Amino acid sequence: MADPQTKRVSPGVRAGLSAAMPICLGYVPIGLSLGVLAQKSGLVTWQTALMSAVVFAGGSQFIAVAMLAANGSPPAIVITTFMVNLRHLLMSSSLAVHFQGVSRRFLALFAYGVTDESFAVNMSRFSQGDWSRQSALVLNQAANATWFFSTVAGTFVGQFIPAGAFGIDYALTGMFICLLVFQLKSAVFVATAILAALCSVLAYLWLPGNTHVIVATCLAATAGLALKRMARKGERTR
Repeated sequence: MADPQTKRVSPGVRAGLSAAMPICLGYVPIGLSLGVLAQKSGLVTWQTALMSAVVFAGGSQFIAVAMLAANGSPPAIVITTFMVNLRHLLMSSSLAVHFQGVSRRFLALFAYGVTDESFAVNMSRFSQGDWSRQSALVLNQAANATWFFSTVAGTFVGQFIPAGAFGIDYALTGMFICLLVFQLKSAVFVATAILAALCSVLAYLWLPGNTHVIVATCLAATAGLALKRMARKGERTR
């Protein structure tokens, strides 16, 4: 029989860990892939670990690794990462209504773990009304820990994988193609993707270094927002 004095895990922690499990299972292979690619790009284990600890943004980390491998300049990498992660402002704003009156320390810890996946799960659970702030925090940090250790483990795995083996050089390109396909939900998204490609190619021909990435991101995002507003106005006038 268990000792009645033994401390048990609270229901909020158990709920957070249970909800985080699918996210963690998905993070493991992606994190390993990032670690392998980072190792092949010349990053050592502590550098990859520091990146995952400080940035904790899968898509941006893949982009940063690719730009580092292409000898991209630090300002271009920082600005590109900033632009890609601007969506976190919208996600955090949506979550803020569920954290009124919370201490800044708690908010800082929670905000650090906000990702696309954790945002989707937390918003869904909060809307159902059976979700606590403690569970939300546990979910975020469980996903964060899984991502961190997966990327670090990937750097060790990468040491035993020959360059170009298993199509690892194509992994980054394949991942972004998949991400792009899943984003093509309407004509507006398709038009934005096409504009981004055109702007990137044209800027690449005329601008030095990796500046074309920043220019294409800004122009395509602005054009996409304008197209989306036009589409909404068109729906209202019908």
